[in-house]
Amino acid sequence: MAILSKLGRYQDTGLLVMRAGIGFMMIMHGYQKLFGGPERWTKLGGSMKNFGINTYPEAWGFMAAASETIGGLFLIMGFFFRPSAFLLMCTMIVAAASHLYKGQAFMEASHPIELAFVFFGLFIIGPGVHSVDKG
Repeated sequence: MAILSKLGRYQDTGLLVMRAGIGFMMIMHGYQKLFGGPERWTKLGGSMKNFGINTYPEAWGFMAAASETIGGLFLIMGFFFRPSAFLLMCTMIVAAASHLYKGQAFMEASHPIELAFVFFGLFIIGPGVHSVDKG
């Protein structure tokens, strides 16, 4: 138990490791969408139909791709951290809804659902001391 109590002093380092890993993975998921161009953005933004929003699919798709790519970078840096975590959470909610509205099994939507909870938790916690925002 003594070793576990000593690990508590590394909470901000653990948060940095989480931010870096999740942020990097979001960049990897998002950059191909961001550089996919208007056709890719329109297809991606079409997911907003699940929420009754039928206008500007290209703009919605661009925002989702930018949220994943730039939001992932900002997570790593701890810059505009809470707005980035919030936008990433919203993007994951739309992604999960898209899977479910397509009639896919719940487990097909589990990854974006899990990430939505992670981003909500990060939104609450904040970036920690090892960040541009400094918690």
